[in-house]
This record gives sequence, structure tokens and C-alpha cells, in this order.
Amino acid sequence: MRKLLRTILLSFSALLSLSLLLFTQPVFATLNESEPRRHAISMHGDPVYGLDFTHFNYVNLNAPRTGSLRRAAMGSFDNFNAYIVKGVAADGTSYLFDTLMQQSSDEAFTLYALVAEFIEVPDDRSWVRFHLNPKARFSDGSALTAADVKFTFDVLMEKGVPQLRAQYKEVTKVEVESESVIKFSFKDNKNKELALILAQLPVFSEKDWQGKDFAKATLHVPLGSGPYTIKSFDAGRSIDYQRNDNYWAKDLPVNRGRYNFRHVIFDYYKDGSIAFEAFKAGEVDFRSENISKQWATGYQGKQFTSGNIIKEEIQHQNPQGMQAFWFNLRKDKFKDPNVRKALGLMFDFEWTNKTLFYGAYKRSESFFSNSELAARGIPEGDELALLTPFKAQLPPALFTQAYTLDKTKGDGRVRKQQRQAISLLKQAGWTLKSGKMVDAKGKQLSLEFLVYSPSFERVIQPFRKNLQRIGVASEIRIVDVSQYINRLNSFDFDIYTLIQAQSLSPGNEQLSMWGSEFANVPGTLNRIGLEDPVVDELVTAVINATDRKNLVAATRALDRVLLWKNVVIPQWHISSYRVAYWQQIQRPEKLPQYSLAIDSWWQKADTVSGQAAIGGSSTMNGLSISRQDN
Repeated sequence: MRKLLRTILLSFSALLSLSLLLFTQPVFATLNESEPRRHAISMHGDPVYGLDFTHFNYVNLNAPRTGSLRRAAMGSFDNFNAYIVKGVAADGTSYLFDTLMQQSSDEAFTLYALVAEFIEVPDDRSWVRFHLNPKARFSDGSALTAADVKFTFDVLMEKGVPQLRAQYKEVTKVEVESESVIKFSFKDNKNKELALILAQLPVFSEKDWQGKDFAKATLHVPLGSGPYTIKSFDAGRSIDYQRNDNYWAKDLPVNRGRYNFRHVIFDYYKDGSIAFEAFKAGEVDFRSENISKQWATGYQGKQFTSGNIIKEEIQHQNPQGMQAFWFNLRKDKFKDPNVRKALGLMFDFEWTNKTLFYGAYKRSESFFSNSELAARGIPEGDELALLTPFKAQLPPALFTQAYTLDKTKGDGRVRKQQRQAISLLKQAGWTLKSGKMVDAKGKQLSLEFLVYSPSFERVIQPFRKNLQRIGVASEIRIVDVSQYINRLNSFDFDIYTLIQAQSLSPGNEQLSMWGSEFANVPGTLNRIGLEDPVVDELVTAVINATDRKNLVAATRALDRVLLWKNVVIPQWHISSYRVAYWQQIQRPEKLPQYSLAIDSWWQKADTVSGQAAIGGSSTMNGLSISRQDN
């Protein structure tokens, strides 16, 4: 859970921080030799920051704490609860809530004291106990107690998004031991990251939610304990977060040097091109660019040559997950893997990358791109041992050939791929008659691409022309962000495009992504409806991995099986952030390797105009829907 918890939940702009990361035996920093309580918990190695640390290394303690960060969000919003299936949550709602512990951005997966002042975990990791900071308060000054933590857990299990239920499912008992102490007991000691996942739990006020339906999408402003409160909003159009000057945790080590902007404002746009023009006009301060053509040709003019706008690519070490065309496997026409493979052959990535993207991207050939978790070569060692019991249920080639995607010359000619695709479709029972690919009843194979951004048409149109060459009909359905989310949540689609994010330490969140039990649960991350017993077993192996070596082997096995099942048509990825921002916005000289850490940036004191601001990346009930070239 980790970064995913953070995106999921972020926006989930995080929370699904699914900060899932490196891992062997969890290690804890100890207060003293006789005291079992710890200030930090790490999945791999020792925490970087000891008990006496004062701040994260990537913040600027001298940064001005004033001004505004203005950002653009896409679509609209109808509620402030990013933890439910219904509605579209406003960007930035994670600013409202503190979590039990805070993840650092310069470590794979380590959490430090926040709401929980100390943590206890036994050697067998069969339970976790959190000792809350007695100073913890909600923004109205009321005490934050263990009862609020239990209420939060219970309401998320009952009414929260299904991915949270998947992550918390092995918690068997929650005990409020005192006003400031809460204990979670687990089904067994196999799930090594569960304590860390629970440490990322946001905390809601039980009193504030009394008499209200948590699962209902409303514009009720929830009472939080985080660094910002909502100053004002215009429903569906803008929201202004104002820093809480009485924020109870502002002087804790995890927060010093962070949350420097007095205001963070998200202004909503229906069209990406209008949002870009707003940025160039100075109405937006910061922009993360996802469209390669725009990055190559659009950032020009006086604002850029004068240095008023800073444009830079910032390298990172985050796994890139999988951006792809995702099939709805519930539909009969996509059930045969030969059909899915045939359709994938007609997507000419090499031509697309050269012609549309200025050669900016790499083809994604893994669900864990840009990481050691990606399957490679042929299976061997521990990975082979995991896969061998399922040999009869898997393609024979999986054990003898490295998975590779077909490559074209990039000249727009796909005759070889065309012949292969027609052959595969024939094996699946389809026939090419009079220029149409038809089934036994004479019905033509047809597809609908569901998108929310008109700019993605330029990617799909050439793909459609190639599909037409093998007799497959297709159309593009463009909807707004709210409709897009609702259609995905109700499984009303043929093919959609999205990034499925991953982190360095996959775990419980994989169950919601691929598990059969979540294939038909509205709001699940298993939007494609995958139901496969081998995948289920491999997900369990990932979750129960006892050390980093076993985790890598299990994840590679899972990755390999998903790839050979052809459940997606892979697109592309890039291993850097492409950002632009007006010169009054400044950042730390050295950023952490796993995040832009935008909450550690600041505005120059001498440029503050007193005007509040804008912000955000579109989210999908906690999951970011931004993608490269959207």
C-alpha cells in the first residue's frame, strides 16, 4: 500500500500512496533498549532518520511560509470524500487529514510518527499498537482519540472504496485500549506490510460524521486534523485550501519545512488546452506536462526565454506501472486471449512514438516498468519454482521464451502484423468476409474506446485505421471526467486507457487490482474483471513474501503471467517528471528520489501579491487518472 494508497487515496493524490516499497523483515527504530515503542517503521533496512531527527533532508527550513500555489484540475467535483465509490472527490482533500504516521519521500517505504507518537509491533508481526500523540487535535480544537481511529477503520471497512477493504481484510480485531492507545490484531503473521498499511490510515472525526451518510457524495466539508482547511469553494469549479495556523502538528519533525504555501487553490477546467493557456497567462503557477508534443513545441515564447517560466525534466526512481488500453474481460468478445493479442498487434507503438511523441517514450513491457520487479528473460530460480505448479494452466511458451511485444519499423506499414492478427482471430472463431471480421452469426467485431481527453484521439485514430485493415470496426467515445469515472466504476466500457500505478513494494493492493473476488465489485481497481486462479495464487505469494528476495520473485511471476494473458495493450512510460512553473515558485535544490514533494516547495516572499491560488492533478476517487499523452 503505499503509493497506491496515496493515488488511490490522494487524489487519493495520493493516499493510495500505495507507498508499497522495498522489503525484507520490517525494522524499527527503538526509543531505548528496554522500551518496545518505536518512532518509525520500515519495510527494508533501518529508517534513515533516527529518534532525534528534526526534519526530512529534502525540505528548506528557511522557506517563506506565505503566498499561494495555483494549479489546474480537470473536470469537476461533487464531494470532499475521496474514500467512497460515489461521486468525484475534489483534488487536494488529503490536505485535510493527518494519517497515523507519515511516509518519507526519500526512502522506499518508511513511516514516521505523526498522529501516532509511537508504534509497537511484536517480532512475529501478528498485531500492531499505536500510541497517539496527546497533542493531536482536529481543526476545531477537539481531541483526536483512539475512538476516532476505530471509527475511521470501521466506516472504511463498511462503506469505503473496495481496495481499502482488500488491504484491511486480514485485521481480525480492533481494540481501543485507552483514549490514546489502539491495537489492531491480524489473522496471522504472514502479511508483513499490514502494520505499515494501517499506519497510513487517515483519521476522521466520529462526532463530525454522526447523523451523516459516509457513503453519500455530498459537499459536506469534513472535519479534519491536517495542515489545511477549506476556506471556500465553488462547487465543481474551484476550491481554496488555507493553511491552518493552529495546526497541531506543524512543529513535528515530519512537517517542518513543509506546507509553506498559505493557500493551495484548485481551479477546474473542462479542456486541457484551456488549462495550458491559463498556465501561460499566469493564472496557474505549476504544471506537470503529460503530452509529449506539447512539451516539445508548446513551451515557447517570451515567458520561457525570459526565465519567467522555468521548464525542467526531473529524473525519479519510481516504478511506472502500466499505462495501457485495458480490455473489459467480462465481455464475450474479449474472453479469448488470441483476440486480445490480435488487437494489440495493430497498435503501432514505434510509428506513434516517432510521429506523435518525438521519440520521448519507451514501450511498457511490464506491469512494473522501470523497476527490478519487472519480469525478464525466462523464469528461473525462485520465480520458476513458483510458476511450475501451474504449468498445465499456463502457456508453454511462458517457460521457454521471454515475453516481448512485436515491433514495427515505424514507417506505418503493418502488413506482417496484419497477417498475424487475422490468423489469431481465425483461431478464435472469427472470419474475414467482405472486409469485415465476423463471428459465426455474421456479427462484426466492433470496439468502443472510452476516453475523457479529446487530445488522445490522435493516438487512437491511427490505431483504428489499422484495425479497419483487419475488418474490425471501432469508435471513440469522449465523455467528461465524471462520466468516465462512473462508467469505469459500473464496468460500462469496451476499452479504456489509464495508468495502473505501482510502487517498489507491492502487497495488499494487488488483491484489489487482480483478485477474482473483486472482479465484479463496483469501484474496484480490478476494472477489467480479471478472474484467474493462478493470478489469485500469485497475488497471495506477493502479499505473503517473507523477504525482499521472495517478493521480487513473486512479483516477477505475477507480472509474467499477466503479460502472457494479454489482458492489456501496453502503451508507454517515461522515467522523469516534466514540469513547468512560474519563477516565483521555488523548490528545494535536491528533491527526494520517489516524489516531487510539492508540499516542500514555496513562493518567494517578495512576489506575494496577497491573491489566493489554484491546484491539482485529476483524481479518480483516490486514483490519479492523469497519464502520459492524454
